[in-house]
Amino acid sequence: MRKHPDPQMHSTEHILNQTMIRLYDCGRCFTAHIGSKKSKCDYHFDHALTEEEISRIQSSVNSVIDSDLPVTQSFVSRDEAERLYNTQKLPDDVGDNIRVVHIGDYDSCPCVGEHVASTAEIGTFRITTTSYSEGDLRIRFKLS
Repeated sequence: MRKHPDPQMHSTEHILNQTMIRLYDCGRCFTAHIGSKKSKCDYHFDHALTEEEISRIQSSVNSVIDSDLPVTQSFVSRDEAERLYNTQKLPDDVGDNIRVVHIGDYDSCPCVGEHVASTAEIGTFRITTTSYSEGDLRIRFKLS
């Protein structure tokens, strides 16, 4: 398992990704920068977010966080992982036994980063800014 600078932020990235999939069917972020103070995720998207959409995303993510979901892991073969998930973002040297991180029954994703044990450890999610250009949506966020 690789070190991640902030397990709370990293777990939040997973929750935000699944929220974007459920609300907008846009897929997981194609790039992300996860830091301890602020983070950002980029999505292939078809419009700039409205204030109402930003509020809905924040509320949805915070609802998952407040649900105190367990964050667990399982392992699957590389073949099974490639069949069930998008594995393109995994490092080349990850091997044949792929770790899948589960956030309750809300999200499952292959991952090499560190995570919290429960969503209750995360804090409050807040979108600080968004930007949109030529099919790419950037969401910047913080935790408190």
